[in-house]
Amino acid sequence: MNTRKTPLVKGFRQSAPYLNAHVGKTMVIMVGGEAIADPNFANIVSDIALLHSLGIHIVMVYGARPQITALLQQQHYDSPYHKGIRITDEHSLELAKQAAGQVQLDITAHFSMGLNNTPMAGSQINVISGNFIIAQPLGIDEGIDFCHSGKIRRINSNAITSQLEQGSIVLLGPIASSVTGECFNLTSEEIATQVAIRLRADKLIGFCSEQGVVDSNNDIISELLPHEAEQALQQLIDNDNQQSGTGRFLRGAIAACRAGIPRSHLLSYKQDGALIQELFSLDGIGTQIVMSSAEKIRRADINDIGGILDLIQPLESEGILVRRSREQLEREITLFSVIELDNLIIGCAALYPYPDEKMAEMACVAIHPDFRDGDRGVLLLNKLCQQAREADLDKIFVLTTRSVHWFREQGFYECDIEQLPLLKKDLYNYQRRSKILITPTS
Repeated sequence: MNTRKTPLVKGFRQSAPYLNAHVGKTMVIMVGGEAIADPNFANIVSDIALLHSLGIHIVMVYGARPQITALLQQQHYDSPYHKGIRITDEHSLELAKQAAGQVQLDITAHFSMGLNNTPMAGSQINVISGNFIIAQPLGIDEGIDFCHSGKIRRINSNAITSQLEQGSIVLLGPIASSVTGECFNLTSEEIATQVAIRLRADKLIGFCSEQGVVDSNNDIISELLPHEAEQALQQLIDNDNQQSGTGRFLRGAIAACRAGIPRSHLLSYKQDGALIQELFSLDGIGTQIVMSSAEKIRRADINDIGGILDLIQPLESEGILVRRSREQLEREITLFSVIELDNLIIGCAALYPYPDEKMAEMACVAIHPDFRDGDRGVLLLNKLCQQAREADLDKIFVLTTRSVHWFREQGFYECDIEQLPLLKKDLYNYQRRSKILITPTS
């Protein structure tokens, strides 16, 4: 019998926890005019439609900067910027309304006729736009009159929520009216950020040309805390690149995060499937701005039994770990620590104390295969050493058949059975011939 799992089966199984976690949640997705003009935009719409079909509440906020600029250039009309915001005079406003209206129609068309040749063919999606945003003028800054460039005065969050609960996608654009009936040109990043905050959304998602924030080696940074995101934004400012899609989104994500939005995701609009990979895979694909690290080490509890079993059973089958029943795990669960990522258990280890000899055993060490390239084993070891010190234990020992070199690299040295605690010495399995290694906790 062929027991080999195909990539499709493996990926689908790994996505199951995320499918359950995202159902009924609210996501605000910011799509700039650059993304809408990209050939991959049709695929983004299909992926958003897929999220909607899974029971996720979607607010889509679109921009139209390049479309407005194109109309202005066609008429050889100058519309300067001040502090990154377009100065929208009467003529610029008319062109902005024209561009935003055309973009709205294009997006709505993508959600209807455009789905016929996609995996979402046959689905019925209501896309609702309306006067959910009330604007006010930005006014004058440093002697510069912003004219019809505006900012948010009020958001009718109850009306948006009502539409979401009725199964509609809410579509919001950059043109909003004021209480006096005037129209104003707003930035899409302000709308997306403030709507996410007012709705208490679970996620703010943005698209730019890059697949997130990159480090000095041009590698994607998978996770940023707010202060780290500020440093990344400052680097863009220093390079005179703060008005890039990345810079605009970072400003919004930092504000959203500090206002209580758990996670904001930055993705590339050029890569097909980026949204799905980010939301439904173990390690994502873009950059997350998070209130606190998405990955944490903590003491295990009874709800972690299933996740621990999933980790250790393949290693037990290979003879790397000694078998433990569910009943044994339930009895010993307080001795375990786990690494949790997005509500998934990706690492575990147990600390069995022998207080009479002031020693402890580190056992049942397991890291998910997809996450063994990092230093998670070291993090678990450090955590257990800390726990041992707090319990006034001087040494930690391990019994291993496969990982002798790794433990040596961490400062362990080999010893003989006589150095084990008396109870452990009596239980030593001579058939396994495990190597015994030991290290001080300090």
